[in-house]
Amino acid sequence: MASVSLPTAKHTLPSLLYTQTPKALLSQKLPQLPKSSNSQFCGLSLSNSSNLIIPSSSFKKTSILAKVTQGSIPPSFTLKNQDGKNVSLSKFKGKPVVVYFYPADETPGCTKQACAFRDSYEKFKKAGAEVIGISGDDPSSHKAFAKKYRLPFTLLSDEGNKIRKQWGVPADLFGTLPGRQTYVIDKSGVVQLIYNNQFQPEKHIDETLKFLQSA
Repeated sequence: MASVSLPTAKHTLPSLLYTQTPKALLSQKLPQLPKSSNSQFCGLSLSNSSNLIIPSSSFKKTSILAKVTQGSIPPSFTLKNQDGKNVSLSKFKGKPVVVYFYPADETPGCTKQACAFRDSYEKFKKAGAEVIGISGDDPSSHKAFAKKYRLPFTLLSDEGNKIRKQWGVPADLFGTLPGRQTYVIDKSGVVQLIYNNQFQPEKHIDETLKFLQSA
């Protein structure tokens, strides 16, 4: 069993990763291992003489492993839209669908992304595709967001992030920020493209349109 020995640390490595903010984590000064320590990075084995031992099995996963992959059929869902009405993914079968998960309404990046989808919406319609945005906000938040920015497409409320977890949308910044990921699903219900870019939200529109127009 691989282990890590730290002579003066008062916190286990998992506690440093999960009880502190990313900023605090970056500023944390970890003790230096002596040069005599043996390490095998391929097997994640670090050893030194000390009373504090952290088994490698204690490490927790910081992101959700992708469950929906290119070429797969994603789990169906039924969620409430901005008008409080139930909308099912199966409703759109028979035409391409762009499903994009985003962190939250009214945040700068998400507003840019939504407005970019709005500005290119006619191009998506011309390609025969529907656009669906999904976040953990409730329907009333979606309604205000859609009205304020004149969004012509469907926004769905995934309260509790149940669908996000089912689809395996990866989180960012040590798991503190919901991921921004876009899926292009063909008319048969099969995922043909997955695009992830947290910090360049408008690129999602460029990449999905490029794919749809070339299909």
